[in-house]
Amino acid sequence: MDGNSTEIPPYLAALNSEQREAVFHWGKPLLILAGAGSGKTRVITTKIAYLIRERGLDPRSILAVTFTNKAAREMADRARLIDERAGEAMLRTFHSFGAWFLRRNGALAGLDSSFVIYDDDDMVSLLSTIEEDISRADLRLIAAGISRAKDYFFSPDSPELDRIGYHPRFRKIYARYEEKLRYIGNVDFGDLIKKPVEILREHAVVSSRIQDRFRVILVDEYQDANIAQFELLKELAGPASYVCVVGDDDQSIYRFRGAEVRNILEFPDRFRGADIIRLEQNYRSTTNILRLASSVVARNESRLGKELFSLRGEGKKPVLAFLPSQDEEAAFCADLIEKSVAAPGKPVRWSDWAILYRTNAQSLGFETEFLRRGIPYRVVGTLKFYEREEIKDALALLSFLANGRDEIAFRRVVNKPARGLGKATVDRIVEAAAFGTAGPPDDGLEAAARRLLPDLPPKARAGLQSFLGLIDEGRALIAGPGESPARPAPRSRDRASESREELRGSEGLSALVAKLVTDSGLADYYRLHEEIGAVPRLNNLQELANAAVEYPATTAGLSQFLENIELDRSLEDKSDKKAGNDTVTLITFHNTKGLEFRYVIMTGIEQGVFPRDDKKGEDLEEERRLFYVGATRAMDELYLVSCAQRRMYGRTQIAEPSLFLREADSSVLRVIGGALRPASGTGSSGGSGGFGGSGGGRAARQDSDRGGRDWRRGDRLYHDDYGYGGVVRVRESGEGPVVEVLFESGKELRFLSRHQGSAFTRIGDDV
Repeated sequence: MDGNSTEIPPYLAALNSEQREAVFHWGKPLLILAGAGSGKTRVITTKIAYLIRERGLDPRSILAVTFTNKAAREMADRARLIDERAGEAMLRTFHSFGAWFLRRNGALAGLDSSFVIYDDDDMVSLLSTIEEDISRADLRLIAAGISRAKDYFFSPDSPELDRIGYHPRFRKIYARYEEKLRYIGNVDFGDLIKKPVEILREHAVVSSRIQDRFRVILVDEYQDANIAQFELLKELAGPASYVCVVGDDDQSIYRFRGAEVRNILEFPDRFRGADIIRLEQNYRSTTNILRLASSVVARNESRLGKELFSLRGEGKKPVLAFLPSQDEEAAFCADLIEKSVAAPGKPVRWSDWAILYRTNAQSLGFETEFLRRGIPYRVVGTLKFYEREEIKDALALLSFLANGRDEIAFRRVVNKPARGLGKATVDRIVEAAAFGTAGPPDDGLEAAARRLLPDLPPKARAGLQSFLGLIDEGRALIAGPGESPARPAPRSRDRASESREELRGSEGLSALVAKLVTDSGLADYYRLHEEIGAVPRLNNLQELANAAVEYPATTAGLSQFLENIELDRSLEDKSDKKAGNDTVTLITFHNTKGLEFRYVIMTGIEQGVFPRDDKKGEDLEEERRLFYVGATRAMDELYLVSCAQRRMYGRTQIAEPSLFLREADSSVLRVIGGALRPASGTGSSGGSGGFGGSGGGRAARQDSDRGGRDWRRGDRLYHDDYGYGGVVRVRESGEGPVVEVLFESGKELRFLSRHQGSAFTRIGDDV
């Protein structure tokens, strides 16, 4: 049958007209531009069954590829429900297909069919046999660089390789790595895509056979394809092949993994005569949610464009809440969720709710608030905050500083990062402390370690001295007027390292946490340990330092900080035991892709947080797509939260509302927290930007009247929380004057006059 037939089989009757058009399409390359929640999986699985049932294609001539094993299994299962013969089609991930191909044709590249696939750790181990003088941390970066090079289809002699390199000798090391891998006869994951392309290009007989076998090629989630995967698709597609790709340019959010949105944007140019069918009916969200999401992503220049619509009705307007700080942000979310679950009428479960944030480090505030209220939750995509390796390391340092007898903490961090202290040496110190073989019994690990110093080999002695010196300096930092450190602290090391810039603290106990993490080498260890994972680990360590701001920089403050953390962890254990599956989801924007929730709260919608200030050009466009992905996870209600100030880098800083809030269509927003609301007319030109319209009241009028006033250096002012201060600098920005203030307490803050001016009263103004 074809699209003109009046007889529609039941399995096709449930499709809307655009979905049915995509299923019926034949003859030319096809790009199915599938918007969020538009039923793309139904379309691609139905198309597989349709080609077999109605067009009579041999199922073995169909190749469908996607990006995860789960997606491939789901595709196969759903297609088989329509026609059992669909199980004979080849439905695989890109890498699984590459392995299948190389098992049969790898001899042409010098591979035996029994080759082993190396993972990241195997790559590092192989590199260590080539470059013995390079640290394992640096080798991890080089391994990541090799993987990225293969994603872009770069060989060791590619001119473009220089933009990938993580080491001065990267090109040479990559070449030697390839030689040794070839000699051993194994492959890495990048080879599973790169080598099939090379074989298909170099061996016409193989290329002809594969193209003749697979007459239909379907690619799901095409926006996530990298350059090498696109090259593979080109080689698989012959003159008689039918190529159909399904994806959404507005949901391309994995550039850091090598995904290239231009693959989908340029598909019509690279596959001449291609048709585009847009799936624009959204089955998930209400109209107002879609309008908000679309108004932001529409600012991107690199997109093909589509207009999502919903038949679920207008729905409630998304709520934009301006709150004073991240503490109120956590409380606001908890209140909102608790009230909805407790409300009579339509039942609401904890699992109906999701809280979204840009980085995993932001989970701490919500975890703490939820634990104390007994709200069950789960953290998706990572461990709960206090279970993360880097947090356990930092807390072990703090614990040993507080208690020099803590054996568990001592064993965890005395040789992390490596200080030349082997297990035998550590055991010897522990034994000396426990049994008094080197002095009086039970006088603590720290004392025993100091006594054993002279007897240790030079490398171990230097490493232990470094560790003990760090503990001394930490104690000196928090010793109060009536206290003195256990030993005179040596002169502080001036470590002008990158890590100190990344982790700096200046308020309360935050300074101690930042110092221990940087001077111990933990920050450097995690910064170098892995290419992508380093950033979230450092963010988590910074968030721990931020949490310490609330405590005084004293011995008592440290004890209270550790005690409260331990209490939270005990609450976490109890919460885990009784939570079951009905839990609030805490999740990053990236991890939400493919998921949906009745109620979604997008948090941290501030400049510098989402998006980060360093995001420009293509990176900023991807951040907009990430906003779109987050917003379109919501089915019934969407909330956005922007704070006036946030603890960052150990300081409380004034925060500016996100660029995305100025770009959003204000007509679909209900604004609360009017005193912190930007003045009307602050949106970008064109369209309906800004916040005008709803909300306001007396406080909002005050914003409009006074928020944009002129400030000059030397002006005196007053703030309800911070007291009296003076303007020390005024600088221009794209959003107007940024005012920097030094308060009499020593606290430094900056604010955007246009947005937060009403929170400050100039001395002499009417109060």
